Amino acid sequence: MAQIVIGCDNAAVSLKNELVEFLKSQGAEVEDIGVAAASDDTPYPEVAARLARIIIAGGGAKKGVLLCGTGIGMAISANKFPGIYAAQVHDAYSAERACLSNNANVITMGARVIGAELAKKLVAEWLPLEFVPGRSSSKIEAIRKIERENFRNV
Repeated sequence: MAQIVIGCDNAAVSLKNELVEFLKSQGAEVEDIGVAAASDDTPYPEVAARLARIIIAGGGAKKGVLLCGTGIGMAISANKFPGIYAAQVHDAYSAERACLSNNANVITMGARVIGAELAKKLVAEWLPLEFVPGRSSSKIEAIRKIERENFRNV
């Protein structure tokens, strides 16, 4: 059973709620870390940080979904954490390649960019994928090398 952590800012509460319902209906174990209301003005970097820390603490067993207005700010924020590989996705190909080419353990989407049905499709396509070592392995290792260099004093 898939384990998902999902979070959003106030621009994406409605989309998050739809995705939570959808994921649960598909048998996924979902941890909703908020925000819960459009009136909650928690900045998206705080939500991304909360999600990243949960994934890191769990040893990478969980995958994450972050939502904001565009998905951009969430991806930037989440990628500040070692071991978090967040990719903004907006179509089936980008969702597939996020995992298969880039080993992304977090995807981000924009509620002002895509609708709920597309978001459900993207999560459903991305979630069961696993990175398979191959042509992209050397690139993933290059990313990890940069990560080790930049996070060595953290």
